Amino acid sequence: MVMNTWNALHDRISLTYDEAGTGDGPPLVLLHAYPQCREMWAPQLVALSGGPGGGRRVLAPDLFGFGGSPVPDGGWTVDTAADALADFLDGIGITVPVVLGGLSMGGYVALAFARHYPSQLAGLILADTKGGADTAEVKAGRNKSIELVRDQRAGAVIDQMIPRLLGATTHAKRPEVVTAVRQMGAAQSIDGVAAALVALRDRPDATPNLASINVPTLVIVGAEDVLTPPDVARELAAAIPGAKLEVVPAAGHLSNLEAPDEFNAIVQRFLTTV
Repeated sequence: MVMNTWNALHDRISLTYDEAGTGDGPPLVLLHAYPQCREMWAPQLVALSGGPGGGRRVLAPDLFGFGGSPVPDGGWTVDTAADALADFLDGIGITVPVVLGGLSMGGYVALAFARHYPSQLAGLILADTKGGADTAEVKAGRNKSIELVRDQRAGAVIDQMIPRLLGATTHAKRPEVVTAVRQMGAAQSIDGVAAALVALRDRPDATPNLASINVPTLVIVGAEDVLTPPDVARELAAAIPGAKLEVVPAAGHLSNLEAPDEFNAIVQRFLTTV
């Protein structure tokens, strides 16, 4: 897979991204979790495009500070990330509404995009994420993680997260996924992880806007997700008019990596309705 780079010269920001597929279907844009990068979508990129030369264009950008995308001066927020995503789509020639999918942190940015750019959405996929803002307790944990990454690099943060980031079945039966997730997280930069923690900590409550989402919406959650568990996903789906909820068996918070075949089948079915 060849990494592409989009540059917005007017404000000196850039995003790196991978893509696959062509065709007439609405483009599918996938936003990754924290502290991963665009590479976490490798099991989806070609599969959801319909294969080489398939039926839709699928894009997976690196959010600010991850993979090859630098952190903007002054950091970022979920809202400025949504603005950059809108500029990115225009800059690479996508002028039709897209299906936007986000997992965990990517879901927070997707919800910000839905708030600010509803006319640019054809559909929405929210995986292992939630609408609410961080509680005071979670914010305090983010601050501790910022100190940890500054002291010990990103590897210390991902090692701390791994037990809860992946489901019990993955830990027991898919050690290669555990290794890949740990390596991807450890490869991220100190500045990127710290800036993301600030953006996550300070993101607004998206709940008040959920009832105004008026595009087909799919909510996905791993049955073993302990960070945003199925009950949280049910609340999210219930708050969005017409949203469909799907639970991925034997998967935790990174359901697309832990059970890629099941995840892809769920998304493919949803895409036929958009």
